[in-house]
Amino acid sequence: MRTHTRGAPTVFFISVLWPMLAPHVAAEVDPSGGIPFMGGNYNGHPMLYFSRGDVEELQYAAAGTHREIARRIREAGETMLEHPEDYLPPWSPTEFSARWNEVYGNNLGVLSMFCLLYPHRAGALSFAKDYMERMAVQPSWLVKDAPWDEVPLAHSLVGFATAYDFLYEYLNKDQQERFLQVIGNASRLMYEKSYIRGWGFQYLHNHQPTNCVALLTGSLVYMTQGYLQEAYLWTKQVLSIMEKSMVLLRDVTDGSLYEGVAYGTYTTRSLFQYMFLVQRHFAIGHFDHPWLLKHFAFLYRTILPGFQRSVAIADSNYNWFYGPESQLAFLDRYVLRNGSGNWLADRIHQNRVTEGPGQAGKGQRWCTLHTEFLWYDPGLIPKSPPDFGTSQLHYFEDWGVVTYGSALPANTNSTFLSFKSGKLGGRAIFDIVHRSKYKEWIKGWRNFNAGHEHPDQNTFTFAPNGVPFITEALYGPKYTLLNNALLFGPAFSGSCFKPWAGQVTEACDSKWLKYKMGLAADAQGRVEAAMQRQGMVFIRGEGRSAYSPELKIRNFQRNLLLLHPQILLLVDHIHLDPDSPARSLSAFFHNTELPFQGTKVDGVHGAFLLHGEDRYKMFWMDDTSYSNKGVVGYWNYPRGYPYNGSNYVNVTMPLRYPHTRVAYIFFGPGVDIQSFSVRSDDQRVDIYLATKDHTYTIYLLTAEVTSKPLFAMVLLDSKKIVFEKAAAVVDSSLEEVEEYVSMMEDNLQHVKPVFQQMERHILGGVLNMASFHKTAERLLQFSDRKKTEEVIEKMFAMSKKQSRGKGGKRVNLGEKLSENLPDIFAQIEVNEKKERQRTSKRTYEDSPEEGDADSRAFIDYTDKNKNKKSAFIKGRKFKEVHMVTTAGSEDLPSTASYIRLFLLLNTFTFFLLLAVLLTRFQRGRSLQTQRCFYTILLIDCFILLYLYSSCSHTQC
Repeated sequence: MRTHTRGAPTVFFISVLWPMLAPHVAAEVDPSGGIPFMGGNYNGHPMLYFSRGDVEELQYAAAGTHREIARRIREAGETMLEHPEDYLPPWSPTEFSARWNEVYGNNLGVLSMFCLLYPHRAGALSFAKDYMERMAVQPSWLVKDAPWDEVPLAHSLVGFATAYDFLYEYLNKDQQERFLQVIGNASRLMYEKSYIRGWGFQYLHNHQPTNCVALLTGSLVYMTQGYLQEAYLWTKQVLSIMEKSMVLLRDVTDGSLYEGVAYGTYTTRSLFQYMFLVQRHFAIGHFDHPWLLKHFAFLYRTILPGFQRSVAIADSNYNWFYGPESQLAFLDRYVLRNGSGNWLADRIHQNRVTEGPGQAGKGQRWCTLHTEFLWYDPGLIPKSPPDFGTSQLHYFEDWGVVTYGSALPANTNSTFLSFKSGKLGGRAIFDIVHRSKYKEWIKGWRNFNAGHEHPDQNTFTFAPNGVPFITEALYGPKYTLLNNALLFGPAFSGSCFKPWAGQVTEACDSKWLKYKMGLAADAQGRVEAAMQRQGMVFIRGEGRSAYSPELKIRNFQRNLLLLHPQILLLVDHIHLDPDSPARSLSAFFHNTELPFQGTKVDGVHGAFLLHGEDRYKMFWMDDTSYSNKGVVGYWNYPRGYPYNGSNYVNVTMPLRYPHTRVAYIFFGPGVDIQSFSVRSDDQRVDIYLATKDHTYTIYLLTAEVTSKPLFAMVLLDSKKIVFEKAAAVVDSSLEEVEEYVSMMEDNLQHVKPVFQQMERHILGGVLNMASFHKTAERLLQFSDRKKTEEVIEKMFAMSKKQSRGKGGKRVNLGEKLSENLPDIFAQIEVNEKKERQRTSKRTYEDSPEEGDADSRAFIDYTDKNKNKKSAFIKGRKFKEVHMVTTAGSEDLPSTASYIRLFLLLNTFTFFLLLAVLLTRFQRGRSLQTQRCFYTILLIDCFILLYLYSSCSHTQC
């Protein structure tokens, strides 16, 4: 028996040791993104994104691996130096606040990075200081005509605080103190407004991360300067807002943002900064967030051929407001790790429009260069996604958008097609509102803001050969007729353009979409099918619920068939109820740059536009072969919009009961339609098209119940392509995140330990009574003034008693005080909670609309862990917050070094013992001797496991 089991202990030890020695199979994405946690251990400034010891490494990178991004940073800096009159903020407060002024804060970030990378550039630091002086003298960073909007203030604050952090050592003492006061005043105002402005409770809207990151940046700088109590409140408020957004964002399953690509980059510019900062400073990791894992598709699948434009759904410019190179560098380094982000960033930069439509705005073009530089990982070799070069169909199920042919070179037959039919605010937000999800935080549409959306259900765009033929109308009034959509007539009351009725969300007298109440609050469209078969694409959407029930439209079905890269067939199917008052429809088609011209061939009316020498044409007729002449024109936007207007074609057709079908064909210069006819019955529409090379016979089944399980069938000459109903889009809805309140509260618990560590470090560095009093007064700035002196005396008495250890040896004062310091944060939390409850009640009395939110959603100051090891919310235990070592720590690195040393020595000892066991003790030794040796080896194994665990926790 002993012979057969002699090797068993050896096998056991190997099996125990093997998981440690085998290559570690990491999770798909590290929640920390590999960003070291500072743990409250700072060595002055800079500290926001990097430490003082990292500056030289960044300067080396600027001359080496990062030289291309550094070249753009230097170009931006040199441009500002050469034209100071165009870039320096004005001294005059009247002039500073006279217009939207985000440009000053936006440019200050890249300017400070320029100075940091090239400190010997003559005049650069003087210019930056002058820039900051001009901003510092302003009594307010708000815009005079929009005092209710803190967004310009946020841009100024985040830029100013970032520059203060980057350039701190170059500022004189007076500038350090004055600029810090400016940061404190601006942050204090932002904090107060966070309780009463929409950005404090309207989640997933671009204003929220923009303003919250500004406040967080200011609070981190303030914290570093020792103003811990106030910075603590600001930080907790930011996290209580943003961590709710991070929970809600889990319901967005496709990586999209409902405000569209342009405003999406506005959101992620700050959202990604937030993710980085909370991981670096509070060990809150979001890099495995399910939305983040899908977000690359939102940038990659929405780019038109040529990499210069994106699909312009909702308020938009031609492409991106901010970045997206910085966001792509972030995704690649911390999420993707495959080179795709760097590749797409390179493609976008290489094809950037420098003049004309699509060029970056003066106020935004440099804003993200410093974060792009910091997040870029040169070790990730640019590599295109596996499907690059082929036209792919992609469905954003939350956004309600389908795209085809994105991110292709701008070649012949590189065609882009998009279609939009979805729920107002996206599926996640719409379902949260209508299913009353997240009741602890959400009280209907009041907690969201869909103002930048358009009345655009069942709209589309088409770019054959990459040439924008049918486009969105960009950032303009929220009219249905400014989208590629339908209006119906005659209209009832409330219509913007009688006798026509548009979608119920259109706004007649506001720049923002209607969404909060009435019919608008329930508006939605639906993608019913999106499929690709043998080079053809079929998309169907249902838009009835976007229109007033008074029109009594039973179905508004829009079908798109991409028959060839340059031929798009669009068929609208309108099914009316018997008592419907609707008698006609009015369809609009837009191009923001090129004018349409009318045409007519064989009695069929149409329109075309010229792109160079090429003609892009469209024709239309209904299912009775009737074709009405269209109206071409230009719609001028009112003042206050960034664009002048849009060219359009307007086609008006009669409606018949019960069905009306209208077919439109759009085609590029590479094909010529020689024949076009339409006929129909109750079940289907048959369309016949003939070109020089091919014939297309399309059978489109439009009835709710069809004789065959098909959406459509196409006969291309003699080849049959079928679009089956079995592949229809299935609508689904997610359940709310489990224990969502606890998830948010868990992350809030990470804040206090960092501030307490800061408190210990600050007090540990005090040398005398005078400086101790000054430091303690700063720490206790917002405590009870009557008790402040008593507390300071007590703290100093403890410091004197504990300042020397045994034998007169000097000890770390901060560490010795750690167990006895009064909790300087507890009382201020209690006081703040009472104050917010009082002001919340007053806000409700003064402004019912602003006050009807659940005040509990904005007050998160109770310390659940006070005097406890853990606490529970809804039965869930909080995670313990570990203060791990960082490069800025003074004492913790030595601990990590000892652990690392013992781990190496013990590993060597373990293998030595194992080798002796295997070679010398297998034969000829007594059983008692072997048992003794195995016992020693087992003990050593447990020691090794303990050291391995300790090393993992301390990041040694």
